[in-house]
Amino acid sequence: MSEKNHQGKRGARERLAAEREKQKATERRRRTLIVAATVVCVLGLAAVIGVVAANSGKHKSSSAGPVVAPSGAQGKDSLAIPVGQGGARSTLTVWEDFRCPACQAFETMYRPVIRELTDAGKLRVEYHLVRLIDGNLGGTGSLRAANAAACAQDAGKFPAYHDVLYQHQPHETDDAFADRDELIRLAGKVSGLNTPAFDKCVRDGTHDSWVDKSHQAFQSGNFSGTPTVLLNGKNILQDQTMTPAKLKQMVEAAASK
Repeated sequence: MSEKNHQGKRGARERLAAEREKQKATERRRRTLIVAATVVCVLGLAAVIGVVAANSGKHKSSSAGPVVAPSGAQGKDSLAIPVGQGGARSTLTVWEDFRCPACQAFETMYRPVIRELTDAGKLRVEYHLVRLIDGNLGGTGSLRAANAAACAQDAGKFPAYHDVLYQHQPHETDDAFADRDELIRLAGKVSGLNTPAFDKCVRDGTHDSWVDKSHQAFQSGNFSGTPTVLLNGKNILQDQTMTPAKLKQMVEAAASK
């Protein structure tokens, strides 16, 4: 082998090794993003000004009126929106806020494997909607987006609208989801959702009190922030080695028992 060819092959190996290290570093950054951004969702504006304020739950309920759970809601006080088959061996409980950037990061990273496992009947997901960012940064976007998602559940369109909200999530400090017209406009991206019934549900805040009750349950659970993700009751995001592949492996192992 000529010296030139030898150097060329060595260079290719080095580039390949560098690319592998780059990919590993990217994956580590993605995992860190979810954990670190969760802290941001807890601290909100307090993190920006350097003051740690653990009083996010002190905002008053903005919703009067009866608690109206969305169609098909289950669990204690009907606070969980279920996705997936009831006979699945594993349950993923997700506490989330549509204004929370860490929730968006989690959804972006884990959505494909969660959808795969729910479609296969191996995993059931129970979504709990809260309004943590409204309490930290002010505004009503978390509440109104959660109400709109509950309205989508009434129409049998929750999973698709849930994904649309995260795909079009504004910056954390931008209360764009407080605009009901924007929430209705986004519903146009989900086939069959933009109906007079959905429009009225969004504008009337039909499920506002239900969202507040869900948020109170979040506070009572003493969770550290959003997203809080429990697999069969165990907080998986506390595991620094957790990845979508590891989650899939755990769910499939439970399904095979």
